[in-house]
Amino acid sequence: MIKSLHISNYALIDEIDIDFASGFNIITGETGAGKSIILGALSLLLGGRADLKAVRDKDRKSVIEAVFSISDDDIVKDLLEKNDLDSLPEGELILRRELAPSGGRSRAFINDTPVNLPLLRDVASLLVDIHSQHENQLLAQPEYQLGIIDSLAGNGELFESYRSAYGVFRSALKQYTDTRDMIRRNRDDADFIQYQYEQLAAMNLQEGEDSSLEQEREVLSNVGDIKDSIDSALAPLVNAPENVLSLLSSAVIAVRDLSETFNGGDIDYSALADRLESARIEIADITDTIAEADNKIYADPERLAEVEHRLSELYSLELKHHVNSSDALLKLKERLEKQIDALDNAESILSNLELAAKRAKKSAWELASQLSERRKAAAEKFASALRERAMPLGMQNLRCEIPITQGKLGPEGIDQVQFLFAFNKNQPLMPVGNSASGGEISRLMLTVKSIVAESMHLPSIIFDEVDTGVSGDIAGRMGMMMHDIGQHIQVITITHLPGVAALGQRHFKVYKEDDDTSTNTHIRTLSEAERPGEIALMISGNPEDEAALANARALLSKANK
Repeated sequence: MIKSLHISNYALIDEIDIDFASGFNIITGETGAGKSIILGALSLLLGGRADLKAVRDKDRKSVIEAVFSISDDDIVKDLLEKNDLDSLPEGELILRRELAPSGGRSRAFINDTPVNLPLLRDVASLLVDIHSQHENQLLAQPEYQLGIIDSLAGNGELFESYRSAYGVFRSALKQYTDTRDMIRRNRDDADFIQYQYEQLAAMNLQEGEDSSLEQEREVLSNVGDIKDSIDSALAPLVNAPENVLSLLSSAVIAVRDLSETFNGGDIDYSALADRLESARIEIADITDTIAEADNKIYADPERLAEVEHRLSELYSLELKHHVNSSDALLKLKERLEKQIDALDNAESILSNLELAAKRAKKSAWELASQLSERRKAAAEKFASALRERAMPLGMQNLRCEIPITQGKLGPEGIDQVQFLFAFNKNQPLMPVGNSASGGEISRLMLTVKSIVAESMHLPSIIFDEVDTGVSGDIAGRMGMMMHDIGQHIQVITITHLPGVAALGQRHFKVYKEDDDTSTNTHIRTLSEAERPGEIALMISGNPEDEAALANARALLSKANK
């Protein structure tokens, strides 16, 4: 559940801190006081899109941070562990979102560790669900309806298995169709493909050949200059009468004589002689390598002509096939060889690929069928529970059917689902978008949420004016339903209805205050002594109205029974 929420420098909020309770939390306040601002900030924390215009003071960042209790939530703990995130020792989890207007950046943190937004969203989705008036429209969407049924059926792991199998099937099917289409195209160009392949095969291409030939051509074209440079290098090393090697040999002998005569003083002549000998050996080895290169390099006009001709052939083929290296020509040759092989063995190749696609489809279909059976069972139970729970909300004549029909394999399985409702005795069953008023949809969604929340064991749920469009006894019953949900999980409700507000176990008031330069949104926890005045304000607009106060006290007294 949400233990606390901190918001700073966001819209009309300079800084607020809210400590929520378990059970049923109520938030009230006049229209425009800033309730939606608090909800918007919380939505950001749950991975919503950041609007940098909402940052109040452009010289400092906006921070939204919430502390959650996850002591008994193994699912969240497993997700944290999979992403190398540690849980806090107190069994808490901290989500934070920061907006920095200067750099136009938004940053997300879990337990003070920077994370990407998708991970923040994944973790948050396991902690809290925000239900707003806008979400009422989702009830008419097939994807949302199917998601509800899958949640109630506990299809999470099975659905992931199906999605994996469906991906394998789609991949196998694509490989089959791509190969089939390639073979069809290649049959029309079979002679040309064969000609291209034979031309490349006749070239006997070698890997890295053009680079090697270009280096050889460079040497053959500059033999004279290379020879001159080698002669210049060898002359002082070995060819001159007093060359480096002979002089070093003499130096070695002289220093060894010193070591025999004067060794044991401050200078170790024996070690110096060894070092000179090492230098002489190294220079001798360098000299041999240069001399070996000299022996290998000689003018060969015929070889130069061969290299030039071979490079000309390679460049011509590269230009013809729009590539830039002999290695690319080799890859083209291999591709043409595969195309010819595919043509020669087309029937066998296509048969194997088709068989693989059929097997993959069968595996996916089996999992989709399991999904379908579980969905049908869950849909039947859900329709029954929906009717039962909605009746106390003034829907005595509600009829509900959730037919699930099968079709082709798709990303969601083979099922198409549709929620059908009738709210009156003489009304035919119709899709919810065509048959329900705003108030009826609100009541339906509350009922749906009450069933789903219990099934999914979601720690917290937030209702944003879900009671809009209802009043009187029905509003009270909706409040009782939220109160009852609060017996199992944490519920936070924003409401304008006094009967709902009276049922809260902790009551928060949102209000605005003006100072010399700005308007600020605040929130505070109401004491039991303050609650009658707030509810009286909701009833009559006057917190001191005696009749309204009496009514408020009666509502609170009834709620506490």
